[in-house]
Amino acid sequence: MGGLQRSLGVHCHTLAVWLIELISQLPAFRTSVRPAQPDDVLELDELRSFVGQREQKRWLWIALCRRTRQVAAFVIGDRSATTCRKLWESIPHEYRHCQTFSDFWHT
Repeated sequence: MGGLQRSLGVHCHTLAVWLIELISQLPAFRTSVRPAQPDDVLELDELRSFVGQREQKRWLWIALCRRTRQVAAFVIGDRSATTCRKLWESIPHEYRHCQTFSDFWHT
């Protein structure tokens, strides 16, 4: 957000209002996911960031379809098996039959 503020020369409040407007016009996430094909492959991965302070770590977990390069599902949480399970449960049912690959995550 800070980089956008500087490059656009706008206040953080203005940027937040713009983003809220744009996001409110987007279709629901579930309706924007393309239908699965029989040979689709999902890549599951996680990315660490922090909120406010480095001690407040958050992990963004994603399921990415190789064919479409589209995020089929995502979840934000910690780096636990519980969050991994939430990611799996958020994957649309038609994608759950797909072959999946990960970076051999373990707790």
